[in-house]
Amino acid sequence: MDVEVSRLKLMKADHQSKQYRLEDQLLKYFPEEIEKHKGFIKGFESDLEVLAAHPHPEDGFAGMEIRGDLLTDKENAGAALLDACKEVKTSDPVQIGNYRGYAMSVEFSAWKQEYTLLLKGQMTHRATLGTDPRGNLTRIDNALAQMPQRLESAKAQLDNLCQQQAAAKEEVGKPFLYEEELRCKNARLVELDTLLNIDGKGQAHTESVVAKSTRPSVLDNLKRPVQPRSTDKKPKQLEEVR
Repeated sequence: MDVEVSRLKLMKADHQSKQYRLEDQLLKYFPEEIEKHKGFIKGFESDLEVLAAHPHPEDGFAGMEIRGDLLTDKENAGAALLDACKEVKTSDPVQIGNYRGYAMSVEFSAWKQEYTLLLKGQMTHRATLGTDPRGNLTRIDNALAQMPQRLESAKAQLDNLCQQQAAAKEEVGKPFLYEEELRCKNARLVELDTLLNIDGKGQAHTESVVAKSTRPSVLDNLKRPVQPRSTDKKPKQLEEVR
């Protein structure tokens, strides 16, 4: 019975912990995450509009502005981009130009020994740069081309968050399923403990009382009259006189 009550108490504690966690999530986590992902969706949609407004010409190059120079040739643009990267020595982004409607910045990772290009619109789009000038331009376009997939991912995450929020609302406030069983077994355990205490400690106490009652009282001994000493022996002084 003791084991059962302990198990049910642990289950109740776990239930209460989950309830508190759900309350916190409904109060703060879900609202914040939902608003954040709504912002992501708006940002990607806005950036896709900018990208659509700055397409590449058919079989051509949209051009790239680097340190104030507009470069329409891919080879020149790629080479100028590498030159601009060499001047960046820290992990703090350094703005170097614009490309297809987005501000371009470069940051350097000393640990990885690599450059990363950041294209900033409403959202930030990243491309790791290599040593090939034309290859870097392809990497940049690929990063921008991933926006539709990132938009769909943000929408899927938002939908998932909304489903989790709805499920949490259904679960929060639910009582412990085994509350009545815990109450009954706990009451029975208290009853058994009481009976065991009576059968054990109570009996020992009674025996102790009986044992004490059979022992002579010290006070009773003091109250008894003192028995007179025997007069068979004569005082020593009288014997000497004789």
